[in-house]
Amino acid sequence: QVQLVESGGGLVQAGGSLRLSCAASGTIFSVNHMGWHRQAPGAQRELVARITSGGDTNFADSVKGRFTISRDNAKNMVYLQMNSLKPEDTAVYYCNANIRRVRTDYAGNYWGQGTQVTVSS
Repeated sequence: QVQLVESGGGLVQAGGSLRLSCAASGTIFSVNHMGWHRQAPGAQRELVARITSGGDTNFADSVKGRFTISRDNAKNMVYLQMNSLKPEDTAVYYCNANIRRVRTDYAGNYWGQGTQVTVSS
C-alpha cells in the first residue's frame, strides 16, 4: 500500500503565506514526479505545480512567481510554499505522486486526501 498525507492547510488573509507538506509512505520502490493540484467549489481539479525526481518544476500560470515547490527525496516528501495568497487560491489542495511500488515494474498515480486552503479578502 502507498499513502500520501498532506498537512499545512488553513485559513489565511490575502497577502499571507502558507506551506503545504505531503509525505508518501508505504511499499515504495521509487518516486517519480510529485505535485500539487487544487479544486475549488464548482470547478475542475487543476494542476498547481509539479516537480520531477531531478528537480525540474512547472507551475500553473496563475501561481507563477508566488508559489514554489520543493521535495526531499530521502524522505519522499514534497512541499508547496504559497506566498502572496489571493482569495482565488481558495481550494482543496491535493498532493499527487507517481510511484513505483516494490516488486512491481510499473508506476501508478497516487493522491492524498486533500487539505483545505482558505484565503480571506
